[in-house]
This record gives sequence, C-alpha cells and structure tokens, in this order.
Amino acid sequence: MIRVKKIETDQELQEAFKIREIVFIDEQECPPEEEFDGLDEESIHFIAYITGEPVGTSRYRTTDKGVKLERFAVLKEHRGKGVGKRLVQTAIVQIAATFEAGTLLYMHAQLDAMPLYARYGFEKVGDKFVEAGIEHFLMKKTLS
Repeated sequence: MIRVKKIETDQELQEAFKIREIVFIDEQECPPEEEFDGLDEESIHFIAYITGEPVGTSRYRTTDKGVKLERFAVLKEHRGKGVGKRLVQTAIVQIAATFEAGTLLYMHAQLDAMPLYARYGFEKVGDKFVEAGIEHFLMKKTLS
C-alpha cells in the first residue's frame, strides 16, 4: 500500500533528501549543487511510503510564474508501482486546496515522465531543453 503525505518533520525531510540523492545525484549524475538548490526551505514537500519504507518524494513552490512542481523521484526498485501517480495526485490536491482556480501549474519534465504528467492535464510547451545534463520539456496546466 502506498501512502503519500506532506512532510512535517525533519526526519521525513531527511528521508526525502536521501531519495533525491540516490535518484538524481547517484543514478542520474546531477551535480549536487543543482539538486540541492537552496529552494527547499520555501517548498512544500511530500514523501511516499510503501509499508513504512520511504520510496518517493516531490516538492512544489510558488514562483513569479505560478506553482512549480519539482523533484519527483521514486527509488528504482519501486518504479512502476503507482508511486509517481500518487505523488502527482497528492501535490495537485494540495495545490488545489491552497490556490485559486486559474493558477498556472508548471514543471520541467524529464522525457520519460511526460506521459505520467500528461495524464493529469499537463501539456508540453515549447522546445526540448537540457537541465542538469538531462533532456526536459516545459509542461503546464491551469488549475480548474
């Protein structure tokens, strides 16, 4: 059973940071200074558990453009189990409860994750770009 919750304790935040370190720094070879960008303090974080084990994380934050969803990461051995779906759903529900309809939601989506985000109404905008050495597309949706 997958449980996703908003992070409320330092221990939960450290578990999320460890997942991001494994997925983005170790596996995808992102530079640590790009992954840990100084924006965690201003972000709302989520953590996903399977039978009590931390397996996934994400965050969102407000920018001058809207609400940016970021840092979706699921440990390799738990991919394909619906963890990413639950992280996206939980973030959107939380954002919808916090922001008004018409708010722009956006993300820099890695190519292999785009179909997941498209299921929730995000649409590809513009040209492909490289961020932290990985190809991405901008994806957007308006909160209804």
